[in-house]
Amino acid sequence: MQSIIRNLKPEDTKIQSLGPAKIQNPIITRQGDSPGFRHFIDNNEFVRVNPFVMDTADSCEPREVTFELAGPRSKIYFDPTKLKAAIVTCGGMCPGINSLVRSIVLQLHHIYGVTNVVGIKFGLQGFIPKFGHDIVELTPTLVEGIHGRGGSYLGMSRGSQSMEEIVDSLERLNLGLLFMIGGDGTLRASRAIVEEITKRGLKTGVVSIPKTIDNDICFVSKTFGFQTAVEEAAQAILGAHNEATGAPNGVGLVKLMGRMSGFVAAHATLALTEVNFCLIPEVEFDLEGERGLLKHLEDRIRDRGHAVVVVAEGAGQNIFTEEDLGRDASGNLRLGDIGTYLKKRINQHFEGKNIELNLKYIDPSYLIRSVPCNSNDRIYTGFLGHAAVHAALTGKTGMMVSQWDNHFVHVPVELAIKNRKKVDPEGSLWRSVREATGQPHMVNE
Repeated sequence: MQSIIRNLKPEDTKIQSLGPAKIQNPIITRQGDSPGFRHFIDNNEFVRVNPFVMDTADSCEPREVTFELAGPRSKIYFDPTKLKAAIVTCGGMCPGINSLVRSIVLQLHHIYGVTNVVGIKFGLQGFIPKFGHDIVELTPTLVEGIHGRGGSYLGMSRGSQSMEEIVDSLERLNLGLLFMIGGDGTLRASRAIVEEITKRGLKTGVVSIPKTIDNDICFVSKTFGFQTAVEEAAQAILGAHNEATGAPNGVGLVKLMGRMSGFVAAHATLALTEVNFCLIPEVEFDLEGERGLLKHLEDRIRDRGHAVVVVAEGAGQNIFTEEDLGRDASGNLRLGDIGTYLKKRINQHFEGKNIELNLKYIDPSYLIRSVPCNSNDRIYTGFLGHAAVHAALTGKTGMMVSQWDNHFVHVPVELAIKNRKKVDPEGSLWRSVREATGQPHMVNE
């Protein structure tokens, strides 16, 4: 395929047209859209066919901004017969964790001959002596069937731990490699661990694999477990739709995960287009007023007799700005419970209008994140595990493996944690959600 791509000429990708387009597209910005909402693509916008940059200069440094391509190298840094590696899983549950652990262990053992692999129990707590967690010897036999299980075989934990104590444990255990599986907080911890390792002059590699069903890590096209989460979320939406259509003036209200980014809610809405209102953290909405959610929901009930509302957990947090909700163990601001709040306010609104309402509230959050991953995510975690091991054995550190532009690549952790990936309110994903739901811009100007 690469030889075909490299031999393409500009004229090979030119699209034929029947003639000039002169008639105004009927999907022109609707009344109530946000100012500047972008519906249309210009004819001068293109996507690169070839993501590879071939530098013919003597220097191996590329002339464009690129990521290293993942995969095995001809030379490696570690002697596999003397290497001891560890795997730790941090943060919250996510479909596919066990499949990824299994992939790493089997790749280390069968492909590179690294037979000394241990699992750190319950996240970074497992490195700290005071918690007293055991260390597990990970063998191919032990991990043989864990990919069919949900949750985390090694266990998880949140909360910051002493970097000095963690690196002390790395030294005591004589670990040459550490594979860290986790989200944004874990990536930040991995950076701090690498800094402490570097300060001590140790030769321990740290390779991270991004994990979050929210799909909100920068420079990752899609995090593992996300597809499974969307699938499970779609089933919850189907249940909400069945409940809504099964009673007079029925409303199915579904709360999904998504603290800062609404990818699960947006994709689940597209996966099962029975949703009438999708609320995500990136897009503001008003409850009251002529353009507020409650008025539009009332109009929907009067016209169609039922409605389905999907809300990401981080949506509408401006409602709770006067409350001091504190922080969780990971240092994140605690969120107001938008799901139960909407349930209460919707019921109050319809009671005040003397309109019968049958509202069913569904919160499948912890069910979604703890289920076994689907086949696509199992395949994906296999690729990620292989890429992580290949990178680690060559001595690369302070990086994460990622899929970018349909290729597996190496991304510096420092770069990945600079920003958080979010749904673009003016982008194609949110435009598709708006078109699928028919929902207007719900802000009173």
